Amino acid sequence: MTPTLLILPTIISLATHGAAAFTPSSRILRVPSAVRPSSASPLLAVKTSDGSTTSRLKRIKSFTEWAKESGINYAGIELSSTDKSGLGLYATQPLSPNAILIQVPTKLTLSVESPKDYNKVMEQTFFPSNPKLYRNASWWACLSIQLNYYDKINPTSQQGTTSLQPWMDSLPRVYDTPLHWEPSTLHDLHYPPILEAISLQKSKWKHQYDTLASQSPEFATQIPYPDFVWGCETARSRAFSGAYSGSAFNPIPYATVAVLVATYLALGMGTVEQAANGAALVVCGTILKDFVLPKLLKVQKYVICPLIDMANHVGVDAGGNVAFEYFSDGFSLSVLGSGVDMGSEVCIQYGPRNNDQLLQYYGFVEKDNVHDIYILPPIRQWDIGALEVACGRKVGPGRLEKLDRAGLLGRESNIQLSDSSSDGDAANEIGGVVLTRATGIDPAVIQAMRALVSSDEEWENAGEAIGNFATQVSPENERAARLAIKRAMELELESKPTTVEEDENLLQIMNAKSGGVEMEELLAVMFRLEKKKLLKEAIRKM
Repeated sequence: MTPTLLILPTIISLATHGAAAFTPSSRILRVPSAVRPSSASPLLAVKTSDGSTTSRLKRIKSFTEWAKESGINYAGIELSSTDKSGLGLYATQPLSPNAILIQVPTKLTLSVESPKDYNKVMEQTFFPSNPKLYRNASWWACLSIQLNYYDKINPTSQQGTTSLQPWMDSLPRVYDTPLHWEPSTLHDLHYPPILEAISLQKSKWKHQYDTLASQSPEFATQIPYPDFVWGCETARSRAFSGAYSGSAFNPIPYATVAVLVATYLALGMGTVEQAANGAALVVCGTILKDFVLPKLLKVQKYVICPLIDMANHVGVDAGGNVAFEYFSDGFSLSVLGSGVDMGSEVCIQYGPRNNDQLLQYYGFVEKDNVHDIYILPPIRQWDIGALEVACGRKVGPGRLEKLDRAGLLGRESNIQLSDSSSDGDAANEIGGVVLTRATGIDPAVIQAMRALVSSDEEWENAGEAIGNFATQVSPENERAARLAIKRAMELELESKPTTVEEDENLLQIMNAKSGGVEMEELLAVMFRLEKKKLLKEAIRKM
């Protein structure tokens, strides 16, 4: 669930998990989660190889007992599963809007700040001679290190009062995400961008591990690569993230100021105005530290929160929301909307996740995902001859060169994937054309096609400048541009080894089988079917 720290879709700006009634000074978080499907939405989830839901339910009984004993308050929900869904949070009674379901003290969570995280325990344990290795590591690597520390080395929280072992034991042990699929199954996805994304994921994680292991024998001997990968997958699938990292409310500075002001006035050391000015400085300093500086410095915070991280995802109409409680120094899950019926699952939204992200990091696909995207090949790879036939116009001289200089043709297909690129979940290193279910084709692509299929007169009237094609130049040009784009999408759909109808039939056959169908095979068909459906929708709209 990485999934918005917001202070948590991973903190104060992390949220979109849901949140119960939280104080106005709380911050909303965004994305977390688990690798499971939600019965509230048509999702298909990956099963963990270590055994199934039954095995985890046994471990989770100890976890829920630990949660109560450790100060995690929850009511009106239980951890359970159904025939159609894996583990999740289910209502044990009708839940009214804004009801707080879970409250978790911050001291029981795991968190890192990015771009630099400071954690003395992790630094001294794994990087005693070079703590900067930990501080400069990616957020998911830092969380992986923390998870491995508490899971295999010392389960006691850094406050030294609580063992986190029952929580660690409740986590999935193995993930069957595409990172572990066979090449033949990955090929069955029929979608090069996600193959690029998975390849980039593998290279980034291995590069990060090798960098840490080569410079710190303490890290290399205590965390083998498979364990590091487990931690990374747990972090990527269960963390909330967001753009806030201020501390929780601390009454001590205010109490101290109040005492000093009273003493200052009682001893006649100055006027009321002077005392008020001093108090105002303290208040302003606290606001600056907690609210202003983190945003100016663009600090991100990523949090894994026990119990709340068991909530499953739904793309729209989530019943739960996660928030950071500024005054109580903790995280809460509350009810959104009109409430949740008894027996229904309480889902949150991990953020606007497309199916590339959901499959790659969470292990499921969402049917008719409103946030889904499709990445077409870059314009430079389009069949210009076929587009000319479709729109009835020839591409004149100078157009392609100008588009290339403007960066609208995309990059060459043989470029090397960059390890420095963002944690982007759908790889688009070569500048492919992006279309979304929500907004359709990228407006920049329409602009490029207007210029590409422009007549000599239209080209000259625009001063041979690509920027002058940002809006419609003529009805004829607009029609030609859209016909060309439509044909490019049709060619993409026609290039697939199977059709929408064939995939739908295959999916029915696979679902009807009582056994013998691997989950990844089912996911591959569902994923490619959703991509083809999105393409067909875009073609109809164009």
